[in-house]
Amino acid sequence: MSLTEFDLIGHYFKDRSATQAGVVLGIGDDCAILDLPDGHHLAVSTDTLVGDVHFFADVDPYRLGCKALAVNLSDLAAMGATPKWVSLAITLPEVDAPWLAEFSRGFFEIADKFNVSLVGGDTTKGPLSITVSVKGIIPRGQALQRDHAVVGDLICVSGHLGDAGLGLACKLKKITAAKDRVFINALELTEPRIELGILLRGLASSCIDLSDGLTQDLKHILMASHCSAKLDLERLPLSDSLREEVQIGTLNQYAAYQYALTGGDDYELLFTISVDHLAQLNLLIEKGRIKTPIVTVIGAVTTLQTPLIELFDHHKSVSLALHGWDHFRQGEN
Repeated sequence: MSLTEFDLIGHYFKDRSATQAGVVLGIGDDCAILDLPDGHHLAVSTDTLVGDVHFFADVDPYRLGCKALAVNLSDLAAMGATPKWVSLAITLPEVDAPWLAEFSRGFFEIADKFNVSLVGGDTTKGPLSITVSVKGIIPRGQALQRDHAVVGDLICVSGHLGDAGLGLACKLKKITAAKDRVFINALELTEPRIELGILLRGLASSCIDLSDGLTQDLKHILMASHCSAKLDLERLPLSDSLREEVQIGTLNQYAAYQYALTGGDDYELLFTISVDHLAQLNLLIEKGRIKTPIVTVIGAVTTLQTPLIELFDHHKSVSLALHGWDHFRQGEN
């Protein structure tokens, strides 16, 4: 017996959706009804992932389920929001029960990890695509934004950069890496930095998550804040695995820097912060307020002028191509 749209919703999503405080009415009616705590704003982000554009159509469905939610939660992290609710719309070429079972398993694993309730969505037939809309809450006046960076702020980033970009190159067979599985894992298993985003409230002057590449996403901050920046290449936080690829000759040092600067899909937090506030952040991290990846200072916000990114390697000016991901310029990176 074939499954109807409502069978799909009931079997794979409605019966496994969590409930939490704030959900007045969840899946099963025309709209969800949500109750916001006093003194909070609602933060909303929506992304669409399209097969063979944002992910390989033959990707492991469990990993796709994980990433579909995780990359959207990363947007909430960049605003300092606490995740609460999510809606999900899936377009499928056909009903594939094993695929849906694994996709939903991955999706709900991330939802459970970050205490997010599925409150609605849609299913339809067509080319494979996934649209996720996440909702979170932020205390009034505490949202992190892109337009408050000032001259003298330090530029910081969480975690490591470049692994996911190299993972994509491995998947596309543009390069053969000794540790290709490490890099492919970085591409497919995203970890949103929710705790760090919340901790940055009141400390960071601006923040963005790294989806399209370090330099491209940094430009969004610089344009919004009317600033420029200088980055120190030798400070870029490359993983041990990426450094090993340089050591064995898979790629040279500047190729590694290029992946860190423009590779995309890192989903780390890039933020600007004053020297004093960085000291406060480091103190909170040292006290164990969060289990955070490394936070690295990679540069500084400079003079007020047309947004510009200057690159330096041990104080020597360097010129590299800085194009990040662009849906309408896919072949030029």
